[in-house]
Amino acid sequence: MVEAAPPLALPERRRLDAGLAVWLAAAALLLFMVMVPLLWIAVASVHADSDNRLTLANYAEAFSRAIYLRPIQNSLTLAAAAAAIAVVAGTVLAWAVSRTDMPGRHIIRLLAFGAFVTPSFLGATAWIFLAAPNSGWLNRGWVALSGAARGPFNVYSLGGAIFVIAMYSYPYTFAFVSSALELVPSEMERSAALLGAGWLRIAWRITLPLVRPAILAGALLSFLEAIAEFGTPAFLLIPARQQVITTQLYLFFQYPSRPNLAAAYAIPLLLLTGGLFAVQQRLLRRGRFTTVAGKGGVRQPFRLGPWRWLLFGLCTIPPLLSLILPYAALLATSLSRAWGRGPIPGNLTLYWYRWALVDNGAAHRAITHSLAYAAASATVATVLAFVTAYAATRRLVPGARALSFIAMAPFVVPGIILAIGFFAAYARPPLVLYGTAWMLIVAFATRFLPIAYSGSESALRAIELELEHAARTLGSPPIVTFRRITLPLLRRSVLATWLMAFIPSLRELSSAVFLFTPATAVMTTVIFDLSDAGNFEPVSALGIIMMAITFALVALAYRLFGGTVLARRQGA
Repeated sequence: MVEAAPPLALPERRRLDAGLAVWLAAAALLLFMVMVPLLWIAVASVHADSDNRLTLANYAEAFSRAIYLRPIQNSLTLAAAAAAIAVVAGTVLAWAVSRTDMPGRHIIRLLAFGAFVTPSFLGATAWIFLAAPNSGWLNRGWVALSGAARGPFNVYSLGGAIFVIAMYSYPYTFAFVSSALELVPSEMERSAALLGAGWLRIAWRITLPLVRPAILAGALLSFLEAIAEFGTPAFLLIPARQQVITTQLYLFFQYPSRPNLAAAYAIPLLLLTGGLFAVQQRLLRRGRFTTVAGKGGVRQPFRLGPWRWLLFGLCTIPPLLSLILPYAALLATSLSRAWGRGPIPGNLTLYWYRWALVDNGAAHRAITHSLAYAAASATVATVLAFVTAYAATRRLVPGARALSFIAMAPFVVPGIILAIGFFAAYARPPLVLYGTAWMLIVAFATRFLPIAYSGSESALRAIELELEHAARTLGSPPIVTFRRITLPLLRRSVLATWLMAFIPSLRELSSAVFLFTPATAVMTTVIFDLSDAGNFEPVSALGIIMMAITFALVALAYRLFGGTVLARRQGA
C-alpha cells in the first residue's frame, strides 16, 4: 500500500509567494513615497514654467540674479552662526550634566529634551511677543525702566532668527556629546587632577578632545537643521523682507507661481544636505568615544565645590530662553483678549481656548485633522519601516539593503523640498493627490520614515535569531516567521516607534504649508495663516494645545519605555 504524499508543496509555494509579494509591495511603496517625488524635482527643474519645454534656463535664472543669490548667502550665514551658538551651549550643558556634580542635572536634561520637541516656529512666535521692536514685552520693560526711546531687541532680523534657531538646535549637540561622555572613562581626567591640573583645563585639554567627533556631528546636524528650517525664517524674516533659501522657495509658489524654477533652486540645497549628512555619519562611525582603561572604566564627576551653583545658573540660560520665557509668553498671550496689553486684570480670558476647541469650526477641524493625519502617517511609516528593516536585517530578498538606503533617504531631504517633489509628482495626472488628505498623510509618513526605520532596525538587531532560525529550519516562510515570532517580541518597540513618528507629524509645518488646502488644513498651517494675519492670541492658544498633546505623548512614552527611547529619538 502506497501512502499519498501530503499536499504541502502548493500551500508552501503560495506562502512563499505571499511573502515575496509583501516585500515587493514595500519596495513599490518606498519608490512611490521617496524616489518618485525626488525624480520629479529633477525633471521639473529642466522644464520651463511657461510652456514646459526642456531647458536649463531655470538654473541660469536661479543662480545668476542677485535677488536669488542673496537668500543663499543669508542661509549660509544663519546656519553657520546658529550652529556655532548651538554647539557651544549644547557642549557646555552636556559636559556639566555628564561630568560634574552640578545640582539639578536631571532637570537640565529634561529641559533640553523639552527644547528638542518644541518646534522652533512656535518659539519664534513667542519671541515676537517678547522682543518685537515696539510691542515686545522685554523692549517695553526696558523703555519703562531706562526711559530710552526704544528697546534694544529686534527679533525681526537675521540675528533674531539665528538666536531662535540656535535655542532649539542645541539639544542635538547636547544629545551627541552627553551620550559620548557617558561612554568615556574618567581615568585620564583623574590622573591629570592628581598632577595638579584644574577642572577647567582638564575639560578643555582632555575631556572635550575625546568627544570631538560627537561635537562636530552635533555642529553639522545643527547646521543642517538651520539651513533647512522654514518656520522660523517665515515668521521672522519675511516681515523683515529678508529671505533665506526656504522662504524664497515658498515665495516661488506665490502668484505668479514658478514651481519649476523652485525645483531648480532646491537642487543645490538637496545636494548640500545630503553631503553634510554623509560627513556627519562618517564622523560618528569614526568616533569610538572610549579609552583604554582599567577598573571597569570608572566615571567620576568633577567636584566643583562652590562653582557648581554658578555652573547650574549658567546651564539654566538656554532652557530659560528656549522654554521658560517662550512658554510663559505663549500662555499669557493665549489668556489675553489683546496680547499687547499683557496679562492684566480685565484682559484675562479663556475665550481663545473655547474658540479653538468648540466655537470655531475651522480650528476644531484643523485639530482633528492634525491628530488623524499624524496617526495615519505614523501607522504607514511604522508598518513600512518594520517590513523593510526586517527584510534588510535578515537579508530575505535581493536588494534589501537598497531598500534600507531608500527608507533613510528622506532624512537628508528638507521638508520644503520634499513638499515640492510631492507637488510636482502628485498634483497632476495620472495620480492626483493634491487637495486630498492622502497628500499630507503620505508626505508626513515619508518625512519621518527615517525615524521609524532607525527605531525598527535597532529593535530587530536586539532580537536573538535562534527562534527565527528554528522556525525557518522547520519550514516556516519568512512572512509567517515575522508574523508569529518576531512581531510579538516587538510589540513595545512598535508602539515606541509609532509614538516617535506621531509626535513630529503632529507639529510638521514645512511640508504641510505647501500641500494643504482649506479642506485639509492642520494646526500648524492654521497657526501659520493666523500669524501672517497678526492674530497672535488664537495662534498662542493653538500652540499651547498642540504642545500639551505633544508633552502628554512624550510623558506616555517615558512612562512606558523609560528614557531609552527618548534618548534614541533625540540622538537620531
